[in-house]
Amino acid sequence: MAAIERKPAENHAVARIGWLRAAVLGANDGIVSTASLLVGVAAAASGKHEVMIAGTAGLVAGAMAMAAGEYVSVSSQADTEAADMNKERRELAEFPELELAELTGIYRSRGLSDDLARQVAQALTAHDALSAHARDELGLAEMHRAQPIQAAITSALTFSVGAALPLVAAMVLPLDRIPLGVSFAALCFLMLLGAIGAAAGGASVTKGVIRVAFWGAAAMAATYLIGRLFGTSVA
Repeated sequence: MAAIERKPAENHAVARIGWLRAAVLGANDGIVSTASLLVGVAAAASGKHEVMIAGTAGLVAGAMAMAAGEYVSVSSQADTEAADMNKERRELAEFPELELAELTGIYRSRGLSDDLARQVAQALTAHDALSAHARDELGLAEMHRAQPIQAAITSALTFSVGAALPLVAAMVLPLDRIPLGVSFAALCFLMLLGAIGAAAGGASVTKGVIRVAFWGAAAMAATYLIGRLFGTSVA
């Protein structure tokens, strides 16, 4: 008898969506905000020391802000999920038949016959009623559950790495070359980040590169113009 072929284990990109979102957001924000800050200050500053202080302060403040923002945001999401789960747990204890009928209706709306929908609902309820309702009624898949600490640490670390890249570029450039040199370096970093993020998420690399490059260039152009305006006014 011919050997049965084994299907290789599937590794879906959606399983990475939690940490990938925080990582891409952190690194992208680190590159764009720090490069824009450096370009804007360099356009108005009279010395390189001022530029480096501004860039370093931007890195530290930005990393802390990203960590705090992600933690608060994702914690709010986690609190909402927990409240919904507690409500569902109470309803399962108080109204088991109504909850079974509700689950049956969900499966019926997805194309199952009345009998099969009820059989599936009964089987899943017997196995783990709360998980069944969390997944199919509330849409809370385990891989998508909010993880505040993971999001905060990931965002802070990737922001710091992203911010360090244009900061290093500014460190090795003379003051008059910083606006152009940092902008070029930041765009290269952003395009690389866009390609990596898109590839990791299974999306179009071209779209990812164009998207981050456009908004990064727009941000640096805006801060450069502001720096030139205030620098000229002061002079």
